[in-house]
Amino acid sequence: MNIMKLVRKINSTYNQVNSNLKILQIEGIVFDEYFGQKRVISLNMANPKTGLLLQALKILETPTDLHNFTTNRGKTTIIET
Repeated sequence: MNIMKLVRKINSTYNQVNSNLKILQIEGIVFDEYFGQKRVISLNMANPKTGLLLQALKILETPTDLHNFTTNRGKTTIIET
């Protein structure tokens, strides 16, 4: 995705998005490529952290009344009801 499209899609600022993207790049979750002056951001699906992040985002999008959280030995389990 073009970075400016991402900025508009999430209704944020370039600086906020760029700062968060730098963190994701350090973790190897995203990478960027330049095509002329356009910067294109891509997910690194080969990184296991990417899958975990996508799962977490999916959970956060789920209404809270649809699941319960339980913690066992540092692991969080979501039980859908």
